[in-house]
Amino acid sequence: MPTLTWQKSSYCPEGNSCVHVAAGTAETIHLTESSDPTAAILTAAPATFRTLLRTLKQGSPRG
Repeated sequence: MPTLTWQKSSYCPEGNSCVHVAAGTAETIHLTESSDPTAAILTAAPATFRTLLRTLKQGSPRG
């Protein structure tokens, strides 16, 4: 895997629990969580990541 340049979420409060995002290639977006001791990395296609962001910005419906 190439060296990734991680960017912390702009919605991250002060503390240890923040989402970090990095572009891997034109086909991959990587996500990790700063308080994850295993340093697990989730990889998604850009279209999938856009859908995630759009859904989060809209908020979840309460039932």
